[in-house]
Amino acid sequence: MRIAIGSDHAGFHLKEHVKATLVEAGHEVLDVGTSTAESVDYPAFAREAAALVAGGAAQAGVIACGSGVGVSIVANKVGGVRAVNAHDTMEAEMSRRHNNANVVTLSGARLDPEEADAIVATFLRTDFEGGRHARRVDQIDA
Repeated sequence: MRIAIGSDHAGFHLKEHVKATLVEAGHEVLDVGTSTAESVDYPAFAREAAALVAGGAAQAGVIACGSGVGVSIVANKVGGVRAVNAHDTMEAEMSRRHNNANVVTLSGARLDPEEADAIVATFLRTDFEGGRHARRVDQIDA
């Protein structure tokens, strides 16, 4: 799977860890930055990763910042993106199953690397259920 990944400075270390895990699992990772832990503005990185997903260059996105909230807000402003700020595997699973989320955002301040790996793995392996949920997702995209 091709996955867009990005972060600001507060999510940088978590992004680097998740990126290595994804590459090790055989995924192609499109890293839009940032490339250091020096302070940067998160909207540019979140928007770029989300745009890769919306445009079809990536099948999913993973974006991190301090809380995961800011990058989620930005990603959700990109047409065709349904981003979830997941704090655990259940949120990741249900966002895929019922909302067909295509971007997961992570908190660099709250999640340890193992938690983030579990969230991302669950997100990527869970399929959208469709059915009544498809009708609801269609209403989001309208």
